[in-house]
Amino acid sequence: MKDFINQFQEFSQLDDAAKLDMITVSRLQHFKKGEVILPVGNVCRHLYFVNQGLVKIFSVKSGKEFIMRFFSESQIFAVFDSFLTKTPANFTIIALEDSLVTMISHTEMEALSRKHHTVEFFFRKLISDTSVRKTKRIHEILGEDSTWRYQNFMKENKHIVHRISLGDVSKFLGITQQSLSRIRSQK
Repeated sequence: MKDFINQFQEFSQLDDAAKLDMITVSRLQHFKKGEVILPVGNVCRHLYFVNQGLVKIFSVKSGKEFIMRFFSESQIFAVFDSFLTKTPANFTIIALEDSLVTMISHTEMEALSRKHHTVEFFFRKLISDTSVRKTKRIHEILGEDSTWRYQNFMKENKHIVHRISLGDVSKFLGITQQSLSRIRSQK
C-alpha cells in the first residue's frame, strides 16, 4: 500500500489521518492476464492503482480496436467520464499481464474528499492531469503523423514498450501492423 500512498502524494501531501483512511477503504485485487477489469457498458465505480502489472483501456468500433492508454506500475487509472458521471463506460479495461491493483470506490473517494481537504485536492489535481493527458492524446491522433506518434510513443513508454505486443502498439497508434513495420524499419 505504501506505493499507492506515495503516488497520491505526488499530487497532494496527505496528512497521517488521510493516509490511514485511504489505506482503510482501499482493497487489493489480483487480475489474471486477459481478465477484464471493467467491461464496456458497465459503470466505472473504482479508481485503480497498478501495484504490479500492465493494463490497457480500449474501445471497439465496427470491429476495430482503438487503445486509449496503457497503465503500468505506480499509475492511477479509471474510465474517468464514467467514474465521474456514473454512466456506462464506452471503454473496456483489461489486464495485459497478471496484475495486482489497488482499488478505491467512487463512494469512498467522495467521502474521503469531504472529510480531508488533501484528498479533495489530490482528486482535483488527478482529474486535471487526466484532462490534459486526454487532450494531448486527441491532438496526437488528429494532428500528428504516424511516424511522429510512433517516436513519441517509444520515448514516453520506453519502460514498458517491451511488454506490449506490436499489434497493441499499432492499435494505440491508429495504424496497421504493416505501417508500423514500415516505420520501424526506417529507424
